[in-house]
Amino acid sequence: MRTFILSLSAVLLLSACTRADNQSISDQLPVALSITSSVSSEFSLTQNSSFSSISSTSSSPSISSSWNPDLTPEQLAILRDAGTERPFTSPLLNEHRKGTFVTADCNIPVFRSEQKFDSGTGWPSFWAPISPDAMIEKTDTTFGMTRTEILSKCGGHLGHVFTDGPKPTGLRCCMNGLALKFIPDPIQ
Repeated sequence: MRTFILSLSAVLLLSACTRADNQSISDQLPVALSITSSVSSEFSLTQNSSFSSISSTSSSPSISSSWNPDLTPEQLAILRDAGTERPFTSPLLNEHRKGTFVTADCNIPVFRSEQKFDSGTGWPSFWAPISPDAMIEKTDTTFGMTRTEILSKCGGHLGHVFTDGPKPTGLRCCMNGLALKFIPDPIQ
């Protein structure tokens, strides 16, 4: 069972990954969201039309032994405890070089720079994953909302996917920048 410590501003932070014309909301949000979790889980993977999907008897997978041992406490809070970074704070938000975005937990490629777009939400956003099986999709019903959570293949929380993105897919994969790393293409 999860234990959540939230304030009204934390709930606003969780729902802030929706399109907004006013970026000043980021000035009103907390620097960090406190979420603690103790979960034991069993999972089964299935394939749907967009991503791999996950069905679970609990709310988050256990940490894989293949996770990067150099993750910061902030990265662990996002990846392990499904936290959310403050909008407009990720260095990856303004990353425009050609390259590949990989998961910070286990270095699996999830997006290409050509799939990145400016959603105006304050988080790095992509219109498609690098491949249909690059990530795991899971229904997230926390905080009175139904959203589609995106997990890495190692089980780390990356962000959420919405259906208000650009063509050709109409998807907006709204990711926590701290859950990703960028690897630039070699200069040719």
